[in-house]
Amino acid sequence: MKKVSGSTMILIAMAAGIVTGFFLGEKGAVFAPLGDIFILLIKMVIIPLVFFSIISGAAALGETKSAGKVGLFTIVYYLGTSAVSVILGLLAGSIFKPGLGVKIPESLMTDASTYAENAEIAGFWETIMGIIPENPFESLVSGNILQILFFALFFGISLSVMPREKQKPVLDILDTVNAGMIWMIRKILMIAPIGVFGLMVNSIALFGMEIMRLVLALLAVFSGTLAIIHFGIIPLLVMVFGRMNPLKFLGGMKETQILAFASASSMATLPVNKQECEDLGVKPEVTSFVLPLGATINMNGNAMLYALTAMFFSQMFGVELGMAQYVAIVLTSVLGAIGTAGVPGPALLVVAVLVAAGIPLAGLPLIFGVDRLFDMMRTSTNVLGDASCAIIVDKMLAGEAAQEEIMDARA
Repeated sequence: MKKVSGSTMILIAMAAGIVTGFFLGEKGAVFAPLGDIFILLIKMVIIPLVFFSIISGAAALGETKSAGKVGLFTIVYYLGTSAVSVILGLLAGSIFKPGLGVKIPESLMTDASTYAENAEIAGFWETIMGIIPENPFESLVSGNILQILFFALFFGISLSVMPREKQKPVLDILDTVNAGMIWMIRKILMIAPIGVFGLMVNSIALFGMEIMRLVLALLAVFSGTLAIIHFGIIPLLVMVFGRMNPLKFLGGMKETQILAFASASSMATLPVNKQECEDLGVKPEVTSFVLPLGATINMNGNAMLYALTAMFFSQMFGVELGMAQYVAIVLTSVLGAIGTAGVPGPALLVVAVLVAAGIPLAGLPLIFGVDRLFDMMRTSTNVLGDASCAIIVDKMLAGEAAQEEIMDARA
């Protein structure tokens, strides 16, 4: 008898969760702990996995004499694709106007000041300085991902410039720790179907069918715009810069897509994403560097949703947006998406986007109630963007290696 794959089990668990949630309604919240335990287990290994993976990946890439260039390219690529996603979200909102004719029911008109408390908008220099840790160990304990990334990247590059005999003992330890982290993640993913079932039942219990109908227009526009990014822009970038057939790329990332959609966690899909990228020919040192970085700062789908949501609420409340408001939405969405953790949860940053653009917060429960569904969809696009960057970086390094060989031959 053929063994059922993990991705198939997850799909079955998702379907069972939807059906169970439909029949149980609000009572389905009793299954929430199953999903919560799964997410807690993922969070448990995220910090050490990212920390050691980035150090190891940066140290390995340093041997190619391209660590600085690769790091800069990766960050620019993620920022650039997020900016394009935001602009697409604004365009889609302007063209289709999903917020017109939508009325917020009285039951959802709660005091939104609770959300506003989370909307602290840092300036440019505050954002930059906030990335540099005063105490890296404190950053590790508090789970400040951006500060951990900065220190790990800096330390990894410092290892790469040391003599081989000095860096080898440290790299051996890092490789062993990374192997242990991957083993733990794989064991945690064995219970993924149970966790996904609990998450899905609880999602249906939270937002139900009535609320789903209220945001159907927004969901339709979001899905269509996300599809353009997911099946159009990202595969096109892979084809042009990565020299890979888009269909081969999308087909090779199938299991990553399914798990990303089910778990709504970029971090949870990291081992699977890494494996599928390597199956497509990407070198392990590239995936160890680019993918953890992407799982933390590459949030194309999130950035687009923030912009589209701002348009949605501005139309709902009849707020006219000027150039200053559009600029505020773009900057807050792109910079804010960088700091969004790669684990599922409510898109609190949308509050900052709305505040920056001067849009009322009263309708926020509409979004926070259904955020789980949006989260699953945008996470699939986020991890696909991570993989596209890995493929393009790998191709770039291969080209540089070939160029060096030609130069050496001529010499």
